[in-house]
Amino acid sequence: MNLDTLDLVIVIVFLIGIAAWGIIAGGKQKTHTDYFLGAHKVPWWLISFSIIAAETSTLTFISIPGLAYLTNLNFLQVTFGYLTGRIFVTFFLLPEYYRGEISTAYSFLENRFGLKTRKFASVVFLFTRTAADGVRLFATAIPIKLLLNIDYHWAIGIVAVISLVYTYTGGVKGVIWVDAFQMFLYLGGVIVSIIFIIDSSAGGAGELFTRLLNDGKLQIFNSGFEGGIREFFNTPYSLIAGITGGAFLSMASHGTDQLIIQRLLSAGSLKKSQKALLLTGFVIVIQFALFLTLGALLYDYYAGKQFARSDEIFPLFILNELPSGVSGLLIAGMFAAALSTLAGSISSMASSTMFDLILTGKRGKEMSEEKKLKYSRILTLVWALVLIQSAALFMNSDRAVVEIALSIASFTYGGLLGTFLLGIFVKKARQEDALAAFTAGILVMVSVILLKLVAWTWFTLTGVLVTMLTGYLLSTLTDQRKE
Repeated sequence: MNLDTLDLVIVIVFLIGIAAWGIIAGGKQKTHTDYFLGAHKVPWWLISFSIIAAETSTLTFISIPGLAYLTNLNFLQVTFGYLTGRIFVTFFLLPEYYRGEISTAYSFLENRFGLKTRKFASVVFLFTRTAADGVRLFATAIPIKLLLNIDYHWAIGIVAVISLVYTYTGGVKGVIWVDAFQMFLYLGGVIVSIIFIIDSSAGGAGELFTRLLNDGKLQIFNSGFEGGIREFFNTPYSLIAGITGGAFLSMASHGTDQLIIQRLLSAGSLKKSQKALLLTGFVIVIQFALFLTLGALLYDYYAGKQFARSDEIFPLFILNELPSGVSGLLIAGMFAAALSTLAGSISSMASSTMFDLILTGKRGKEMSEEKKLKYSRILTLVWALVLIQSAALFMNSDRAVVEIALSIASFTYGGLLGTFLLGIFVKKARQEDALAAFTAGILVMVSVILLKLVAWTWFTLTGVLVTMLTGYLLSTLTDQRKE
């Protein structure tokens, strides 16, 4: 499946241009704070668009249309939860980050519990992000291998090197500017695909959507009460599971993950950060509605034809059905989704290592500004190489990459969010209580996920409840001992 010359030229020009734009937009950084936090002067609307791009990997870009192709629009219920979770983070967690000097998501944990909790959370984040984004990087290689007819190693390397170029030189400001542009590129590609299918449909848009409605492809809401209790908790896309799971997953990813918090802190003020996060909640619902609608339209376009993998449907449509030139822009959009996630991961992991682990030590506090900036860039390079190696580990896995990515994030998100909420709502909880509760949350989630006790939409809530309950009981026992 080789690309036409025009499409190949478009993709190459895009990759070179996006790297150059990231370098220029990032400007010159004089301090490590400039490098990792954009000197706290990045416009809030730009941050909002970059967050949306960062959380939209190629995995989302190709798998959500594939999911709607196989099922319907039930996944949209999860996005209503995404919006709900961001509203909570906006008014309950973000204000906590602006009390005192905050440089990462985990600075709050040091202020509330102590340095050990901050370092533990940072290490958990680094391990989780390494594995989860290694999967996402490998997922990126799947359609790129198909489209460019190259080996997986080359596909992974191309994306990683381009991301590294502008992340290394432009810092977080360069990453944010590039991400914002890429969001409009891949969304534009989805809209073009939707218009193309509607325009080529027999009978026009009216008959097309009537067929989809009759086939049940446009169903959004699902109560999930048709079966028993066990089936209810094993159905991921029911109304309650979708909203609850989406809300807690969004609270964890947008309230405790350095990938997102780094961008929000670059706004420089609480009010700007809040506006940026709230806007993402509304845009993300629209974005997923477009992805899912595209999947339903592809179902009609191919008359329900069965494919070997649902993740291949949209990439094959881009390559085989769209006109030359248009398909090149769509492939560039696919690259855009990949680059935005990977660049954000590299920068957030480097910043967490620098702020949470190195600068909190005695040598870090004595380090000159010139050396801090030098170390920041070295860490950016190191984490890029780590992610490439992580992606290579998943090349021989026979599990669906979407399943792997969701499972990895779910191992720790519940414990992480639970520890943050413990610090806010359980005033008597101490550092020892928090560390034990965090560990308990992770261990319980390992059992829940491996034994497949509930659907993935319940994972984060389960981890939160275990962590908070453990922390509360331990803090109560400590008080009783003192009395």
